Amino acid sequence: MRVGVLTGGGDCPGLNAVIRAVVRKGVNTHGFEFVGFRDGWRGPLEGFTMPLGIEQCRGILPRGGTILGSSRTNPFATDDGPERIEANLAAAGVDALVAIGGEDTLGVATRLAERGVAVVGVPKTIDNDLSGTDFTFGFDTAVNIATEAIDRLHTTAESHHRVLVVEVMGRHAGWIALHSGIAGGASAVLIPEVPFDIGKVCEHVETRFRSEYAPIIVVSEGAVPADGSGMSLQSGEKDAFGHVRLGGIGDRLAGEIERRTGKEARAVVLGHIQRGGTPTAFDRWLATRFGLQAIDAVADGETGVMVALRGTTVIRVPLAEGTDELKVVSPEEYAEAQVFFG
Repeated sequence: MRVGVLTGGGDCPGLNAVIRAVVRKGVNTHGFEFVGFRDGWRGPLEGFTMPLGIEQCRGILPRGGTILGSSRTNPFATDDGPERIEANLAAAGVDALVAIGGEDTLGVATRLAERGVAVVGVPKTIDNDLSGTDFTFGFDTAVNIATEAIDRLHTTAESHHRVLVVEVMGRHAGWIALHSGIAGGASAVLIPEVPFDIGKVCEHVETRFRSEYAPIIVVSEGAVPADGSGMSLQSGEKDAFGHVRLGGIGDRLAGEIERRTGKEARAVVLGHIQRGGTPTAFDRWLATRFGLQAIDAVADGETGVMVALRGTTVIRVPLAEGTDELKVVSPEEYAEAQVFFG
């Protein structure tokens, strides 16, 4: 059997660990051959491939990014995209495809599976917002990076008696902000699921200063004020999946805090540093397990599925289950963090 592998969407710590596990077990246990599709769905759309075997996978376990490259290509945005993918898979002799990605990548995989393409999905996103799995790899690394940044910012905030607003990733789900904010001892955590009251945020700031500690505010890039003024955008342009580019809520919030309280405030935007570099041990472990289980699904002839973590067990669920809806922070989980606000 000849198996194709691709990685789509934003890069994520642990992608190379999945590729390595898929190939190592696929070759050594099942006797499969592999072909790597370059740059996400652009690969099978344009027939853009690379050799993929044990040799190419040596030494990649601790490396961030992806040796296959990635993109946000949407084959369903062109009239003949699905047909071109099917033709290129056939031309490459590919019997099954392992697609590693998040909501958009797996959404494409779901639609291709409905057309009869043999595809197995592996969920990845630093946002941890896929509903079919308890955790996605990449999330733990992102939280650890954000937490370390918050730890470092506490000392400079206290030295200069200023407010520091830390903007982290999270378009529609505030998991990174929630976990890193709690772990880093933030004075407040603002997430997309709960519009924030700027007046109350300023009250938290004042309370923190009265206790002689400088406040740290952690905010998801997709957080919105309760006054209805909407998300902060870097531009109105949309990608191939219809997403606008977010950014600026940290600066906007810091400016408003300084104006209302008279306290010096600065914004720190962590940006892509959250998704780069070496994956944590947990993400290497989870990504490896996902890869091993994904290639077993191919070997079993069970396609149209996604591997998922439930508790400590990796299971298979229908692809649509991982992309039907986003997993967001519940009111109960957010209430846990609110105990520490102010």
